Order: sequence, then structure tokens, then C-alpha cells
Amino acid sequence: VLLTGETGTGKEVVARSIHDMSPRQPKPFVVLDCGAIPKDLIESSLFGHEKGAFTGAVGQHKGCFEQAHSGTIFLDEIGELDITLQPKLLRVLENRELKRVGGDRTIKIDVRVLAATNRDLRAMVNKGTFREDLYYRLAAYEITLPPLRDRPQDVPLLVEHFLRKHAPERRMRLTKAALARLFDYPWPGNVRELENEIQRSLAL
Repeated sequence: VLLTGETGTGKEVVARSIHDMSPRQPKPFVVLDCGAIPKDLIESSLFGHEKGAFTGAVGQHKGCFEQAHSGTIFLDEIGELDITLQPKLLRVLENRELKRVGGDRTIKIDVRVLAATNRDLRAMVNKGTFREDLYYRLAAYEITLPPLRDRPQDVPLLVEHFLRKHAPERRMRLTKAALARLFDYPWPGNVRELENEIQRSLAL
């Protein structure tokens, strides 16, 4: 499943919900932010490495795919994945097996793969910065999360949820005037920005 949408629309929440409502729910849910890991470490983070595979590899390490075995791996910001690693990821997805960096043993894996991006992968495919075959492998089913400005009717529901989440013992409510201001605001940071605003209001 490929989850697309602007930053802050709740892609990781949807990914976790897919996992939690599936038969894989008791098994691991492993998150890897492809944009937060240095280029020279991403392969090891994904597939693991053997002791001595590179400088600093003082022991064997299981990558995120192995850690997620029988569960779900969530590849966040997949559009940031270096194009030189994309063929290796495609091979793992197609063959359901991997080799750790510096290793020669083939390891079978069974994972559900969820990926997310705020970038236009189709445009990246056209520019040659994202592999077309990997895109179609990841996007077997695509879910686009609309920005909060396109679903203002969700604002009151989200406000109630965040009040319960961050102040369950206080039973606080917003005034109609405050709610109207939140309803009319365009929320460039989407749901994440709304949650931050509620937290800030509670703190003050």
C-alpha cells in the first residue's frame, strides 16, 4: 500500500491502523524514515549487516525487514530513497528474500510493506529519479490523504480527539468562537499543526 499526501496529513496513523486491523496486528510494526538516515547507512538499516561488513560494523545487525518478519514494515518518505538502492529494494519486494550487507546467506522474509511519501512519485518516475518498476510494486493499492483545508468538517472531531488525548482528566472544550477560528484557518501544516495548536492552548 502506498500512502500519499502532504506532510502532517496522518500517513503514519493510517499505516498503523492498517496494521492494527489486520491479522498481523500481534506481530511487529517497524518504521523506517528513508529521509532521516544517511545514504551510506540506509542499506544496512533496511537489510542488516554482518560483523566486519564495513568500518564500525562490530557485530551482526538485523535490518528493518528482518525485524518486521511476519508483521509490517512502514517505509516513510520513500521518495527520499537514493536511486542506487531502489533496485535492491525492488529485488527484496519481488523475491521476498534478502542478504545482509557483507553476507552471502539468503534470508526469507514475510512482511506487509506500507510506504508513504509527500512527493509526486509519478513525476519523479518521469524525471528518472524514481524507478518505474519500484513505483508500481509499491503502489499496488494507493491511498491519498487529503489536506485538512479540504476537509474542514473534520476539525471539530479532531479537536475533541486531541483534547481527550492530551488532557483526559480536564474535560475541556473549546468555545464556539475558538472553534470557528480553527474551522476557518487553512492549516498549512495539516493535522499535525492542529494537534500542536491544541497542545499549546492546553499548556497556556
